[in-house]
Amino acid sequence: MARYDPQTPPGGHAGRFVPVKSQEQQSVLMLHRVGELLIRQRTMLVNEKISEMDSQIHAWHRSNELSRRLETIPGIGPITASAIAATVADATLFKPGRQLAAWIGLVLRQNSSGGKDRLGRISKQGDPYLRRLLVVGAHAVLRFSGKGKAASTRWAAELLAKKP
Repeated sequence: MARYDPQTPPGGHAGRFVPVKSQEQQSVLMLHRVGELLIRQRTMLVNEKISEMDSQIHAWHRSNELSRRLETIPGIGPITASAIAATVADATLFKPGRQLAAWIGLVLRQNSSGGKDRLGRISKQGDPYLRRLLVVGAHAVLRFSGKGKAASTRWAAELLAKKP
């Protein structure tokens, strides 16, 4: 048994016969629709929670002087600045900046012997969340480096030009 469907489906022909779905097909389609609804509701809930957390992070960032100073660095936004300010309790413990980079896990692994330096990949020894935020910020600076007049963006553009 079939039913006549006068509507024009996208890319189809007007006036076609559509077979009536069995009870089993209808129940499976209902499961798909309910599943889709649950996914949509869960996504909305997660987005609301993320928005709440973002506003709390931004509020803390606005109230913290160190976090606001860190935000002035190119590639560092409020999220990264607040993460650094909250993670690194006392930055004076790190004499050169390389020590902080090593603590985060951003420096190259060294396998040196007999006066021969062998540098490998980054060590990835520190906080992965902080490292990920810093890498994303660095990528953003490099991506837009040719568009600015600041010395830091010129420096980044020169680095990119040297890249093989």
